[in-house]
Amino acid sequence: MTKERELPLLPLRGILVFPYMVIHLDVGRERSMAAIEEAMLDDRIILLASQKETEIDSPDPDDLYEMGTIAEIKQLLKLPGGTMRVLVEGISRGRVLEFIEEDKYFRVRIEELIEEKQPMTPELETLVRGMTHQFEEYAKLGKRVPLETIGTVLAVEEPGQLADIVASHLNLKVPDKQTILEAMSVQLRVERLTELIMREIELLELERRIGQRVRKQMDKAQKEYYLREQMKAIQKELGDKDERQAEADEYREKVAKAKFPKEVEEKALKEIDRLEKMPPHSAEGTVVRTYLDWLLVLPWTKTSRDKIDLVRSEEILNEDHYGLEKIKERILEFLAIRKLTPKMKSPILCLVGPPGVGKTSLAKSISRSLNRKFVRMSLGGLRDEAEIRGHRRTYIGALPGRIIQGMRTAGTRNPVFLLDEIDKMASDFRGDPASALLEVLDPEQNSTFTDHYLEVPFDLAQTLFVLTANTLHTIPRPLLDRMEVITLSGYTEDEKVNIASRYLVPKQMKAHGLSNDVFTLEEDVLLKLVQGYTKESGVRGLERQVANLCRKIAVRWVKKEWEPHTVTVEDVESALGAPRYHFQVAAKAPEIGAVTGLAYTEVGGVVLTVEVTPLPGKGKLTLTGQLGDVMKESAQAAWTFIRAYALQLGIEEDFYDRTDLHIHVPEGATPKDGPSAGVTMATAMASAIAKRAVRPDLAMTGEITLRGNVLPIGGVKEKVLAAHRAGIKVVLLPEENRKDFEDIPENVRKVLEFHFVSRIEEVLKLALLPLAHSDKVPKNPPLNSMYAPSGIPTEEPRTEEHPKTC
Repeated sequence: MTKERELPLLPLRGILVFPYMVIHLDVGRERSMAAIEEAMLDDRIILLASQKETEIDSPDPDDLYEMGTIAEIKQLLKLPGGTMRVLVEGISRGRVLEFIEEDKYFRVRIEELIEEKQPMTPELETLVRGMTHQFEEYAKLGKRVPLETIGTVLAVEEPGQLADIVASHLNLKVPDKQTILEAMSVQLRVERLTELIMREIELLELERRIGQRVRKQMDKAQKEYYLREQMKAIQKELGDKDERQAEADEYREKVAKAKFPKEVEEKALKEIDRLEKMPPHSAEGTVVRTYLDWLLVLPWTKTSRDKIDLVRSEEILNEDHYGLEKIKERILEFLAIRKLTPKMKSPILCLVGPPGVGKTSLAKSISRSLNRKFVRMSLGGLRDEAEIRGHRRTYIGALPGRIIQGMRTAGTRNPVFLLDEIDKMASDFRGDPASALLEVLDPEQNSTFTDHYLEVPFDLAQTLFVLTANTLHTIPRPLLDRMEVITLSGYTEDEKVNIASRYLVPKQMKAHGLSNDVFTLEEDVLLKLVQGYTKESGVRGLERQVANLCRKIAVRWVKKEWEPHTVTVEDVESALGAPRYHFQVAAKAPEIGAVTGLAYTEVGGVVLTVEVTPLPGKGKLTLTGQLGDVMKESAQAAWTFIRAYALQLGIEEDFYDRTDLHIHVPEGATPKDGPSAGVTMATAMASAIAKRAVRPDLAMTGEITLRGNVLPIGGVKEKVLAAHRAGIKVVLLPEENRKDFEDIPENVRKVLEFHFVSRIEEVLKLALLPLAHSDKVPKNPPLNSMYAPSGIPTEEPRTEEHPKTC
């Protein structure tokens, strides 16, 4: 039976009232108190509806359940602080049809659902008996319902009323209670209630089992605690102090606070148990204490938060370094990806380049831009594998490896870790440190890096490893395969001047207590320092010369012998002496049998002269100048080509029957090797045998084959920069190295003339000058027609292969 009526509505938070239920409610919200006052003025009847979300302080109609309980206010008590305590009794169910008023309080038009008595069918009686049985079991397990209450509840005969009263005594969530309130069918209501009671019984059973287990553990712990306290009391009475116990307890407390990974915590507790059983002053006890101290001090879970701001990072990189655009771009790419995917595995970056170009300082800049800790480890001369992986604790004085020591220094698990000079490692009977680094530098493995000393895995996956090297050929291939190689080339003169002006001069002036009021250095003076007093790919030597100049000026300034002014070239020569280096190679006269070649060393590109002198003999080839096996083989290949193609080169075919050749590369104390001098040697041989001079302003590089083909070489940029420093005007490069042309700085490309060649004939055409003596000119020399009287090529070098002839 239903009927409609208008009532004020009281929203309830975290509670639901059933019919026949009497309960106290504390009311403090303004609209709720207004609704109660309105009900008190009328017939004390009010609708109680629960909120869907308890966090909402000022609910809207949508935040309330439609089905509520019509209740009568039995008692009203106003409390201090402006709140009310209301005693209400549920009467029947009521469904909200419409909200009439919402401003001052909720007033709604409802449909009152009056429950009629339902005859007891066998099916319903079975359901009710099952529900009452479950309720009794719930009451016994939970012990939250008094026994007298159980008797009162089960005395109710009407099934619907019984279900509502039982539901009001259950500790259920509001949504579960709401499903029972909304069940108008008595049978459905009893079924839902039975299901909820069974679920609660299962939870109570589980809670009881867990409680018994915890109680047993607590009983055991209390027993141990009681016995320990008794032991302490006995020892105190006897005057003994258990130092081992106190120390072990202190370590256990530290381990509990340290938040170790599970495996590490188990290992630490095991070692503490061992320590507890050892004599206080045993040697093994000292080893265990040191081990525990290492475990406690390492940052197992501590990380620094990356502060990724690409604009700020770019400013830091530009502030710290001039040029190096490709390297800066790669670093910014890493930072951008790091911002998009914070859990990305860190790459292994390897910066390769000559000394003094800024590899180490780049790693520091990466650390600054990421806001991470910075750790540096030098690998130069490292021979012992234990330096990387540590010693086992069986050795006296054992310690973790340098990797773990670096993580301790950083204090975080994700620093920027610089491994300096990785190409300078060696190996001996103590192991190979390069092989030990394979696990450290593999992003797939280093998350479980195990140090021999620790014997538990340490996570290095979030560490950003940056490596530096001067050359790649000494790094083992498996290790090199794990790295992302970024090549740093030597600086041009213009870049060196800019670096000195922006960084080196201000730094050295500050270090020597000088200011711009004492002197200033213009670009022309810095260029003089670069050209006349340094010969390097980096800027370390330039910085030393700037420091030297600052010292000389500082002495004169203190002696009152220096008037503030801009430093001139004469001041530089007066302070530093005459220039030490002269790069005017191009100013020398043409020579026969001497050709300028380009080489690449660990300190960058250098200019190399190959000298060839013919001697009376029987075709013997002599090589001097500390040449390596590859370079000797290049000379043999060039010699064979000259003999095979003598006629085409304008040389008598039987010259080798009466001529020996001596090839020498100056700076004989310096070892030299590599195939890139093949073209240079072939040109020098052809010049010496044909007695034709070589252009002095020309330099070349490239590998030669027996058929006269010119093969590509490496280090093009460094070699070209060396030629530029040496005053060379024309550079010959292999045709297949044309792809490297873009790497050469634009200002150098504008100054030098480049020719890309694929055959040795093209090289000779560009390099050799006309015969110096006409009476020694061979008849019909094929190469003579290529030159005008001035010695300048009359046409561009051809790229097609020379015809193969016997």
